[in-house]
Amino acid sequence: MWRVRRELAVFKILGALVCAGLGVYWWFDDDYRGVILAVPAAVLVGAMGLRDVLVPVRLAADESGITVVHGFAGSRHVPWESIWDINVDVRRRWGRRSEMLEIDTGDHLHLFSAHDLGTSPTEVAAVLRRRGT
Repeated sequence: MWRVRRELAVFKILGALVCAGLGVYWWFDDDYRGVILAVPAAVLVGAMGLRDVLVPVRLAADESGITVVHGFAGSRHVPWESIWDINVDVRRRWGRRSEMLEIDTGDHLHLFSAHDLGTSPTEVAAVLRRRGT
C-alpha cells in the first residue's frame, strides 16, 4: 500500500489557509487584483489537500490485482490480467530528475509521482512486477 505522506497534506492545507488569509487581507486593503489571485489559489491548494486527507492511499496491491485512486476520491480495482504494462518514465530537466510510475490497463493509463506514492516509483514498479507474475 502506497500513500501520500501526511506532511505533504498538512503543507497543502496550511498553504490554502495562507492564501485565504492573504485574500481576506487584500480584500480589506481594497487590492482586488490580489483577491483574484489568492481565492483561486486557496481553492485549488485546499482541494488538493482535501484529496490527500480523504484518499491518502493512491495505490494498493494484493493477490487479485491493484486498487488505484480514480477521480477525486474514488477507487478502482484492476485485476493483474488487465494490466498491460508497468513502466517508470524518468526525465531530467534543469538538473533535476523526476520519475512517474505508469500503469497501462489498455483503457486507462494511471500515473503516479513520488509524492503520490510516498517513495520512489522505481521501487514500486519492481514490487508490482514481482507480485504480478
